[in-house]
Amino acid sequence: MMKQVLLLFFCFASGLTLSVSESKSASLQPHAAESFTLGYIQMKKVENCSYLVMISTSCSSPKFTTDQISLVFGDVYGNQVYAPRLDDPISRTFEQCSSDTFQIDGPCASPICYAYLYRSGAYNGWKPESVKIYGYNSEPVTFDFNTSIPEETWYGYNLCDTPPYTPPSSSYQLATQKWLICVVIGLVLSFWM
Repeated sequence: MMKQVLLLFFCFASGLTLSVSESKSASLQPHAAESFTLGYIQMKKVENCSYLVMISTSCSSPKFTTDQISLVFGDVYGNQVYAPRLDDPISRTFEQCSSDTFQIDGPCASPICYAYLYRSGAYNGWKPESVKIYGYNSEPVTFDFNTSIPEETWYGYNLCDTPPYTPPSSSYQLATQKWLICVVIGLVLSFWM
């Protein structure tokens, strides 16, 4: 009887753990920054690093934009890189179904765990697909947007306090595997007792 109670507790705890991890994975969507300060953190370090940033514009975005686009990204240690103007209508940046690459210099941030875009202008609807940052002393990091950026709002991700992202499909497979193990153990214990 005690073994069945322990098995039941194990299955319940596994299901609860998976429910929490799945809800965290699903909540990793771009959002407006609640409080954000530029400038102070940017001047914190003297050494500079170079970053390669690739911004892909969605095919469901307007054909072009005249909006002003800015980017800020950084790490958990307060190192912040700020690019005040990435847009350039003359060179046709941020056109529909395109990728634009920028070299940006700034404080050495590693690993990069947040990125926000800022859009200002009269034309609404620019829709970035993703922002990929090749950083100093770290693996490249990709922030998936695939949504329009609200006007005059820092909009993006802050994953600095969030556990690493687990795709929903692997969470589902893990949940299925754990429940299957619980059923098999339960059957074995029921025949054993």
